[in-house]
Amino acid sequence: MANLTINGKSISVDVEDDTPLLWAIRENVGLTGTKYGCGIAQCGACTIHIDGVAMRSCGISVKEAAGKQITTIEGLAAANGALHKVQQAWVASDVPQCGYCQSGMIMAVVSLLKEKPKPTDQDINEAITNICRCGTFQQVREAIHAAANA
Repeated sequence: MANLTINGKSISVDVEDDTPLLWAIRENVGLTGTKYGCGIAQCGACTIHIDGVAMRSCGISVKEAAGKQITTIEGLAAANGALHKVQQAWVASDVPQCGYCQSGMIMAVVSLLKEKPKPTDQDINEAITNICRCGTFQQVREAIHAAANA
């Protein structure tokens, strides 16, 4: 049994210590906004925040995440339901096509803007390594700049 704090709530999950956090979040907790992409922490579809830092949840065990603050895409919006400024920019810039990678991409961008509130294109290229198979990278860049200026 592992005790996790996800989106501000303490949750006990009955899984082995070496279970990838992604599976505990999706299968045991039922938060399916975090997606499985590659399973080797390369594509970014499973990006969440652990103690405020963007991390790829498929490469982190439940044991490693225990005792830390975990935020998923479901926990990003304000308690009153107001979207985060990055989510608002995503909608305004019409970023998603299939949408599969978007929750991980948004989580990575929120972390970038926390570190660099006014990122340059080079900052974006270096920090946002999530893969979008639909190729919406220009819209992503536009949304990042819009969120930075919001």
